[in-house]
Amino acid sequence: MSRIVLASSNPGKLAEFNELLAESGLSFVPQSAYDVEDVEETGLTFVENALLKARHASRISGQPALADDSGLCVEYLRGAPGLYSARYSGRHGDNVANNAKLLRELDGVPTEQRGAFFICALVLLRHADDPAPLIAEGRWHGRVLTEQRGTQGFGYDPLFLPDGETSSAAELPPGLKNRISHRGRALAQLRAGLAAPHL
Repeated sequence: MSRIVLASSNPGKLAEFNELLAESGLSFVPQSAYDVEDVEETGLTFVENALLKARHASRISGQPALADDSGLCVEYLRGAPGLYSARYSGRHGDNVANNAKLLRELDGVPTEQRGAFFICALVLLRHADDPAPLIAEGRWHGRVLTEQRGTQGFGYDPLFLPDGETSSAAELPPGLKNRISHRGRALAQLRAGLAAPHL
């Protein structure tokens, strides 16, 4: 299993996975290479959605598949935007509108109540009917700022101040962010799982 379909057509995500898992000997190709379209995310958890995406990509491509589902969970908002992070404002992938809505929802909320965490769930299937998928999860705790800071990263990065840092996620050097972020932590778990003898 050296070639894996990434259940995403996002070129940035493809580059990130290939870079972070380079030492594993694996290479990732986007699902678009196999004419796989996005599947409807009907799961109630991040793991369920990642599993749906990986199974869909594996079934159509006939190859092992990796999928991730991630988002921002804000304590004051009872976990929102959560599963709907990418479409929080109503339109998928509109970062400007999503950030603006989050700031409106937290308007006037004091710092101590703005706790939040990013979460990334990864699911790797060896084949579409794999009964024992490799599952990894990473969380990155911090709080939501009152205004955006930084121009790197994407999504809610400009509004997220990680615990122990003075820079927002959008101000951190990419190498550091990749190591300490929710996706970096999930990928570290995944690497450990890939090294296990049953794979």
